[in-house]
Amino acid sequence: MARPSAGSLTGARAPTPDEAAASIAAASDLRVEFRAWYSHLMAERRASPATLVSYLRDLTRFFEFLTDHLGGPASLDDLRKLQLRDFRAFLTLRRNEGLQSRSLARALSSVRSFFRFLDRGGIVSNAALKALRSPKIPHAIPKPLTSGAAFDLIDEAAAQETAPWIAARDTAILMLLYGCGLRIAEVLSLDRRDAPLRETLRIIGKGRKERIVPVLPIAREAVDDYLRLCPLGLTDGDALFVGARGRRLDQRMVRGTVIDLRRKLGLAETVTPHALRHSFATHLLAGGGDLRSIQELLGHASLSTTQMYTEVDSQRLLDIYDKAHPRAGH
Repeated sequence: MARPSAGSLTGARAPTPDEAAASIAAASDLRVEFRAWYSHLMAERRASPATLVSYLRDLTRFFEFLTDHLGGPASLDDLRKLQLRDFRAFLTLRRNEGLQSRSLARALSSVRSFFRFLDRGGIVSNAALKALRSPKIPHAIPKPLTSGAAFDLIDEAAAQETAPWIAARDTAILMLLYGCGLRIAEVLSLDRRDAPLRETLRIIGKGRKERIVPVLPIAREAVDDYLRLCPLGLTDGDALFVGARGRRLDQRMVRGTVIDLRRKLGLAETVTPHALRHSFATHLLAGGGDLRSIQELLGHASLSTTQMYTEVDSQRLLDIYDKAHPRAGH
């Protein structure tokens, strides 16, 4: 029986532990421990489906590398014997395949997670991996839209030449992204039973972290308009935002819609669904919102993550200064 590829397991749901273990190229003893680790992520760590798929993709590639590197499927004993040069060879391979530093760091983090699990269980310990430095990740500043561009994007969604209910659906989604600062996965995880939306919305975000976010009246009205026009007769057990066949809307479809809208408006390629979340935070900060409150609204575990928006606002002020001050260019 052919082993399923990682790519075939990257749908809306996360693979089961059995599917995940069957997808990797490894000896039987390693496969058993991999299944236990994956089950731990799923049941005890309660990792999201997207996180599980990401871990599986990274480890699948790592074990494929080891199969070629060692001349056969790796065993637990092989993992124990890996040297610093072996791990560096893996990173070099992935770099040559086109991965940038951020993706390389994520891949290495996935490998380390598995080795930590083995180490805690007294199964395999590898000092070389502990000594390996992670790739340096360039410091990136979020690229929000201006408030005018955000409004234009939402207006353009409402004016799409498509079925009225689909235009209303896309408008409601963009309203929630920008008006509530939600992640696209959080918006699409909403169910029909969650509507009509109330003044606040309970969201389970990354790491199963719960937060309460206020919902603007205009966003609630947009969701109501969508449901009034939707011809599919959704019930409480259905997804709130669905495609033409009544299935939960896929993130790729929303990203594709935003790409079409930004091209029509001549906006930059940095305009994505997640950029609307950046815009929410940046515009709150510019309007006098305090960092702690914005941290709670975004569901950031650390205030340092939220502080990056202060750099965005500082950069905006510098840009205004450079354009307006008569001596700025000298």
